[in-house]
Amino acid sequence: MTENSLRRRDFLALAGAGALSVTLLPLSAQATPTDVMTAIGKTLGGKSPKEGRIDITLPEIAENGGVVPLKVAVESPMSDADHVKRVHVYADGNPLPDVATYHFGPHNGKAEFSLRVRLAKSQKIVCVAEMSDGTAFMAAREIKVTLGGCGG
Repeated sequence: MTENSLRRRDFLALAGAGALSVTLLPLSAQATPTDVMTAIGKTLGGKSPKEGRIDITLPEIAENGGVVPLKVAVESPMSDADHVKRVHVYADGNPLPDVATYHFGPHNGKAEFSLRVRLAKSQKIVCVAEMSDGTAFMAAREIKVTLGGCGG
């Protein structure tokens, strides 16, 4: 065995120390309201969304952040000339701000969907609807999460 070779026992000790240091680090960073606004700005190409036309159905309190029901409906005639193109969902307390994006067209009849989201902690859910005429609308709702669904 040469001086530069690593003994098995030394390797295991170093590996254990490395694993311990990783577990002491925060598991993941949390998105902030600024991160959400940055993501919205990138999605909309710098356009400012208006308030209105979006209805968010979300419980005020979620006892389990792993399965939070969310329903989003956007007021639109869904005609060829006036329809919802996309709806984006963001969360400002999860590791990443982007939650989901749904694509629509006039053939959908209505711009409405429901899903279950995983939320790490109490936070704000923000929805942005892009319309066929280039305008965008935004709505937000707060939710209190008692038991986080993202390891929290």
